[in-house]
Amino acid sequence: MAAKIRLQRHGSKKRPFYFIVVADSRSPRDGKFIQKLGTYNPLTVPATIQLDRQRALDWLNKGATPTDTVRRILSFKGVLYLKHLLRGVKLGLFDDATAMEKFTKWSVEHDAQVKKRQENAYRNKRARRPIPGRRPERRTEGEGGGEG
Repeated sequence: MAAKIRLQRHGSKKRPFYFIVVADSRSPRDGKFIQKLGTYNPLTVPATIQLDRQRALDWLNKGATPTDTVRRILSFKGVLYLKHLLRGVKLGLFDDATAMEKFTKWSVEHDAQVKKRQENAYRNKRARRPIPGRRPERRTEGEGGGEG
């Protein structure tokens, strides 16, 4: 049985919401699955991802292959980096404590970047919103944009 880590679509029409699941490669996209690893909501800015890192890492070590989109999600959440570091530990390049130190350093930097993106998106959204209680300005015929 070849296991795949893939997205399972939920949500209504034009409002996608996905479960990240481990499933047999022969089962249909929204069909039977082995284990649910998390969720992915692409509609928020930035996209909201809830993922159990440890279970995802276990499945990767068991040989489950992620789809392209799930590979990007696992990379974004640091699961692939953690797998890379643990392989270095197994090969004897460095010890477990050093690997965890590197991962926590990366995780702190990554979380700061994500927080910054969220704040920028919030600021941009606020800037586009009209001021309450104020009418939008009307353009008269003589002002720019007319045929000349």
